[in-house]
Amino acid sequence: MITLTERASHRIKEMLAEEEHPEKLYLRIGVTHGGCSGFSYGMGFDEDKTEEDLELEQHGLRILIDKHSLDLIKGLEIDFKESMMGGGFTIHNPNAIATCGCGHSFRTADNPGKPEEC
Repeated sequence: MITLTERASHRIKEMLAEEEHPEKLYLRIGVTHGGCSGFSYGMGFDEDKTEEDLELEQHGLRILIDKHSLDLIKGLEIDFKESMMGGGFTIHNPNAIATCGCGHSFRTADNPGKPEEC
């Protein structure tokens, strides 16, 4: 479905440890309409699981993906890279046919989303 690299998982666990009740939290990954290319990625912590969520576990992290995002992010890989300028998460989505310059929004061949002006 999706892949979190060990580097990404390690960084997410560090961030999770800073939260007040980390044992209650899931990592939520999904997409919303918007961004320069049509869809924007979303990733954050959430303690609420709904019937619309698929639950996965990787590297000891509990992950939620809403069913509306599944087709758009199937095969997604999330990594974390360090550089002289700092660090950040990188996303590789095999479904994306176009991405914006910052890499935070995309569109697919089957669904262009709803692009916004940047």
